[in-house]
Amino acid sequence: MSELTETDLGGVVSDATARPVAFRYLPYVIWALLLTVPFWLPMFGGYTTLAARVLVFALAAMSFNILLGFTGVMSFGHAAYFGLGAYGAGLCLKYVAASTPLAMLAGTLLGGIAGTLFGLLLVRRRGVYFAMVTIAFGQVCFYVAYKWDSFTGGYDGLRGFSRMPIDLGLFKLDITNSETIFYFFVLFVFGVAAALQGLVLRSPFGRTLLAIRENERRARFLGIPVERHIWLSFSISCFFTALAGSLYALLNNFADPLGLNYIMSGNIVMITVMGGMRVFWGPLVGAVLFVMLQDYVSSMTTNWMFFVGVAFVSVVLFFPRGLLGMLQRKSG
Repeated sequence: MSELTETDLGGVVSDATARPVAFRYLPYVIWALLLTVPFWLPMFGGYTTLAARVLVFALAAMSFNILLGFTGVMSFGHAAYFGLGAYGAGLCLKYVAASTPLAMLAGTLLGGIAGTLFGLLLVRRRGVYFAMVTIAFGQVCFYVAYKWDSFTGGYDGLRGFSRMPIDLGLFKLDITNSETIFYFFVLFVFGVAAALQGLVLRSPFGRTLLAIRENERRARFLGIPVERHIWLSFSISCFFTALAGSLYALLNNFADPLGLNYIMSGNIVMITVMGGMRVFWGPLVGAVLFVMLQDYVSSMTTNWMFFVGVAFVSVVLFFPRGLLGMLQRKSG
């Protein structure tokens, strides 16, 4: 179990002595950088909305990493729950109530419950069969959103809604006009979600997921209900991914079918793998690389995906554990 502790749960385990020295302080460095982003990012030609976009994709990838990195199950359809979260938030704001918290709750529940129910149908599948069925479900959601013009806006996407100020009783948090305030709001949600994910992975349930990933047959011999644990892991992952999707809708004041497409699922997989799929903070590093490349390269050429693809292939070839995973291994 010591190998799992040192390699897989860097930045998550409570026993700091089990981690490489350089990585004991990694969470503090990360939070120091995230809390000061609006002050130093403009010096490098960036902008606050870009940082909020990084956090949204980082949350989606960290949620997916619960399933891939810590349970060992591949899904190519997580865009379905990301997109459902976005549509749930947008539809709530447009048709139900002009409330940002309610919209986030609606989006999270829509995507999370859909993933939970769908997980019951595929939990006994493994490998390529599991992955292909998740793609199929994602594409079903994509085509429903694409064809239902009167409700979802079809190809043009869902418009006519915007994030609203949040009434905190004594004062209102105006996230509508100030991108900096909205960034710190996204950072707060990201922090809460990351803390909850850390608690899950530190718990006996999280340790059991690692056991299933390392040797599913042995886990069965020990009496672990493998299918139930994989289903719970899938469900938890979907709820957090849907939360990221609801933030994505608030970030853009827009939801479109491409958020449900398999291309988005591929982006989430790429972010996770590039950063380090067996390291808790790895997807955050992958999100920084992916979003920054997407933003800066797309401003110079329409073929930006070529450069993202080159970066992905390079990481897979030279850093098979991901950027953060390789750094953690060397420092250990």
